[in-house]
Amino acid sequence: MISIIQRVTQAKVTVDGSDIGVIGTGIMALVAVEKADTPKQADRLLERILNYRIFADADDKMNLSLRDIEGGLLLVPQFTLAANTDTGNRPSFASAAPPELGRELFAYLQNRALDIYPTCQFGEFGADMKVALINDGPVTFTLRCQEK
Repeated sequence: MISIIQRVTQAKVTVDGSDIGVIGTGIMALVAVEKADTPKQADRLLERILNYRIFADADDKMNLSLRDIEGGLLLVPQFTLAANTDTGNRPSFASAAPPELGRELFAYLQNRALDIYPTCQFGEFGADMKVALINDGPVTFTLRCQEK
């Protein structure tokens, strides 16, 4: 699984004119599922997102996690992160999970997130979403959790 995480002061996802996911200070995470991914990768990715130390402590150092600050988490499915962009002028999605697997693992990720971190909001798998955010910093990281 691949995720782009961004430290935000606010973020929201809108579908058909309705806000379906809204957070204040926290992390907005775009998430892609790849063909070989399993629930094990989803579990690992979620733990990394929740524990990744990207928030400032009293000395203005990135030493605090989302859990430490009790911030919001907005998980947004985005299969395009799995694109191979190494060559040519058109992305290849050969490594992206088929829609059924992507939907299944994103739903698994949603359920696990709600089980262990109730301050979660979500985008909608397969929907035409409008995503708005204010990136704080800007602070943005790419996280990958692959089978070893």
